[in-house]
Amino acid sequence: MIRTFFIAAFTCVCTFVLGIATIISSFFTRTGNFPHLIARAWANAILFVSGVRVTVTGVSHIDPDKSYIYMPNHQGNFDIPVLLGRLPVQFRWLAKEEVFRIPIMGRGMRACGYISIDRSDRQSAFKSLERAVETIRDGTSVVIFPEGTRSVDGKLKSFKKGGFVIAADAGVPIVPVAIHDTWEIMPKKRFLIKPRDVLLEIRAPVDTTGYSRETKNELMEKIRRIIKERLDRGREKTS
Repeated sequence: MIRTFFIAAFTCVCTFVLGIATIISSFFTRTGNFPHLIARAWANAILFVSGVRVTVTGVSHIDPDKSYIYMPNHQGNFDIPVLLGRLPVQFRWLAKEEVFRIPIMGRGMRACGYISIDRSDRQSAFKSLERAVETIRDGTSVVIFPEGTRSVDGKLKSFKKGGFVIAADAGVPIVPVAIHDTWEIMPKKRFLIKPRDVLLEIRAPVDTTGYSRETKNELMEKIRRIIKERLDRGREKTS
C-alpha cells in the first residue's frame, strides 16, 4: 500500500511538472514531436519508479520512417506508459474524450497533437476519425486501442470499428501489438500496484489497401486473431 501511494504521488508531481513543460514546448513546434518526447520521458519515469521492466520484441517489423496504425490490446492502466515509453516511434494517441478533461494532463495531450474522440457524439466522433486520417497521411503514426476500453478480467474484448474505418480510409498498414501481463500490475478498478515484467510484442504490419469500409469487419477479425494468438501463446508459456 505504501509503495502504491508513493507511486501515485510521484505520478501526480511528474504529470504536473512534465505536463507544464509539454504545454510550453508546444508553442515552439508545429509537429508535436518534441512534446511527445517529453511525454515519453514521463512514461519512462513512471515505469522506473513502479519497478516495471519492459521487454520489446519485433521492432524489426516496422520502419520508423513510415506511418502505421498501431493497434494494441488494452489490459490495464499501465498500457499507457508501456506504449508511450517503449514504442520506439513518433505517434499520436486516439483516446476517449474523458482523458482530455484531466487538468494539465489533458492540455498536455492536446499539445502533443493527440486526438480526442467523443463516442457519445456521433458527428464529433466522425470528425475525430477524419483528423486521425489526416495525421496519418501527413506521415505520423496513430495508436488506437481497438477494444475501446480496458479489459475487466485481462481477456481480449471485442473490437470497435472506428480504427478500421481509419485504416480503410488512410490505406496504411495496421501493426498488431500484443501487451502481456499489464493486467496483473493494476487491473481496472483496483488501486494497488504489483510490479512485474511486461512483454511488448510488435507483430508484422498488415496491408490494408485491399479493404474498404464495406469490408472493414474482415480486417477487424484478422487483427483480433493475430493479437489473440500471441496472448494465448504467452499464457501457455507461463502456465
